Amino acid sequence: MSHQTPQQRSDSISAALVGNEPAADPDLAKRVLRKIDYTIIPLLFVTYMFNFMDKTILSSAAVFGLREDNCEPLKTVIDVDCFLKHLKGQQYSWVGSIFYFGYLVFEYPATILIARLPTARYLTVNTVFWGIVVALTAACSNFAGLMTVRFLLGMAEASITPGFMFLTSTWYTRDEMPTRVGLWFAGNSCGGLASSLLAFGVGHIGDHVHPWRWMYIILGVGTFLWAIPIFLLLPDSISTARFLTPEEREVAANRTATAGTGSTENARWKPSQVKECLVDPKTWLIFFIQLLTQIPNGGTQSFNNIVITSFGFTELQSTLINIPYSLICAGIIAATGWLAGRYRSLNCLLIVIVVIPCIVGAAIIYNRDKVAHGVQLFAYFLLSSGPAAVPLNMSLVQSNYRGVTKKMTITAMIFMAYCGGNIAGPHFFRNTEAPRYQTAFQTILICYVLVIGLAVGLRFYLQWTNKRRTIKEGIEGNAGTSGVVKNGKVATNITESTLPDRDSEPRPELESDEDVTDWETYIFGE
Repeated sequence: MSHQTPQQRSDSISAALVGNEPAADPDLAKRVLRKIDYTIIPLLFVTYMFNFMDKTILSSAAVFGLREDNCEPLKTVIDVDCFLKHLKGQQYSWVGSIFYFGYLVFEYPATILIARLPTARYLTVNTVFWGIVVALTAACSNFAGLMTVRFLLGMAEASITPGFMFLTSTWYTRDEMPTRVGLWFAGNSCGGLASSLLAFGVGHIGDHVHPWRWMYIILGVGTFLWAIPIFLLLPDSISTARFLTPEEREVAANRTATAGTGSTENARWKPSQVKECLVDPKTWLIFFIQLLTQIPNGGTQSFNNIVITSFGFTELQSTLINIPYSLICAGIIAATGWLAGRYRSLNCLLIVIVVIPCIVGAAIIYNRDKVAHGVQLFAYFLLSSGPAAVPLNMSLVQSNYRGVTKKMTITAMIFMAYCGGNIAGPHFFRNTEAPRYQTAFQTILICYVLVIGLAVGLRFYLQWTNKRRTIKEGIEGNAGTSGVVKNGKVATNITESTLPDRDSEPRPELESDEDVTDWETYIFGE
């Protein structure tokens, strides 16, 4: 087959179609995208910032009295064991882990509810409940109380990331999603920065309430109040978006229908797509990448302030040190998200790149007795690139999966892996090995090495699949981007508005009721 430019291929396909509508105004399409960005992304970013603050404030609270104030009830006039050990043995690790048991229990039901209920209204109610639970943490005085509220917090936050992935695939094209996922996921790191500043400020309070309780009270009230902007500004769907005109809503709907993400409105749950997801090889490669990146994350998230104080810094200094750590992390997430959106074939390679510094950092900290405290701190900063692997992995899901049920199933699976990794992570920080935690950093090292192998394997698999599809279909690129959507069917509408730019391949518009999968459209990104 002779080589055609994207524009020539678009013209040749359009010539074969009957009844094409006139091309939409490119300026209108750009204006719609800007309005979506300015409305949707800030809401997701700030919500995700609260989401991360409410999880990571535990580490700051641990060095500001939480462990001391939550021992078991006194059994004698002076319970020496309680006085010395506070939360005993691995109890603090379980406080970190139990959050993800709640997350795991409710995550899959949440993905179904998100697809079936008005998304924005569901997230609003969920945020109200979430804020109340965070504030109630301040009332805890023992291990059982902490375990209860942390479990409920996990249930509340189980809807956030799956909901955001669903919203992103609703509003954005495949090529736009990696950058947008990177932007709102960067709220994680900014949340870490904000929680460090909050902990530093509140850490100076010396009243009977104690600083750690003020941290949870302030965060709980802030999260509760944030439900108001979500309710007022976040639309349930494109068709109900008040910030867009009727014409702009039509353009917004056409954009996602033509870009390989498909329509998410009026979709039905399809068991056949669940089965297809489970037998898809790339599903399990992505699943284990998620699991192995979250084991290090779960441990360092709960123990980062404790590890920093073991380098010789004070509690207040540990909160300040996490500020540049969070800034570096946010910068890496935003940069890799932009690169993944601009060069879609780099996604797997970017995962490899961001975990390499983590391997070096974990190796140095594992051998910390042989290096100075300054080098140990430098190694700790090297770990900041690791969280960037998560949005890159999630972007692989959005780029390589089609069909509402199939996408929601793989989303549920990667967040089960997310929970499993974060449950296990804190327990590698053994209380008997404090403050060096040799087992923990050895585990971090091994996990990231395995991630590199899986990411490289996934890249080769996707490349092999794309080449096989090209040969089979006789279409350069892939059938999905060249107009074949199912059983040889050709798309019914190709317009200039569907083209991200002149150098991009055309994206065919699917019929609104055509909920097809990536195996049926042959759409794959590396």
